[in-house]
Amino acid sequence: MDVDYRLAFEMAPVGLALSSNRTMVDCNRHMCEMFGAAPEQLIGQSFQVLYPSAAEFERTGARIAPILNRKGTYSDDRVMKRFDGRLKGETFWCHVTGRAMNQVAPHEAGIWTFEDLSAHRPVKAELTPREREIAALLMDGLTSKEMGRLLAISPRTVEIYRARLMRKYKAANNGDLVHKLMAG
Repeated sequence: MDVDYRLAFEMAPVGLALSSNRTMVDCNRHMCEMFGAAPEQLIGQSFQVLYPSAAEFERTGARIAPILNRKGTYSDDRVMKRFDGRLKGETFWCHVTGRAMNQVAPHEAGIWTFEDLSAHRPVKAELTPREREIAALLMDGLTSKEMGRLLAISPRTVEIYRARLMRKYKAANNGDLVHKLMAG
């Protein structure tokens, strides 16, 4: 049996994108549906159009590059933004996994998967970009010290953002906060 790789790419049950220097060079149907865009609206665009802010796009790129250099792969949950359509601008939790084609130059070329988590984890509280980063890292089980090192901020600053999240989500403790973040 001959395998039609193009058809497999198009029919994959997750969003798929091929990248070159953080620009989408190809994407599948599921990716377009998830972000509310036609292929021609995404292909040739920077991934920045799918982030809530340019600062989050830049910080995420800086954060993942060393991990891609070291491991060749990267994965996290992050808040992304619908591109177009009736939900234009809506933010949602998305699980993103990527593989660098060249570990030495991780943004040079890669393949990325995108899974919409909004059915299980809606974005309820209005969060700042830094709060979204802290929330995602909390759900990954990182300590304040680990988050601070990863985000190039002090552990005390991480604690300030965690306290803000606890107020916004009306959480009694860290475990309650993680539970509420996971539930939306």
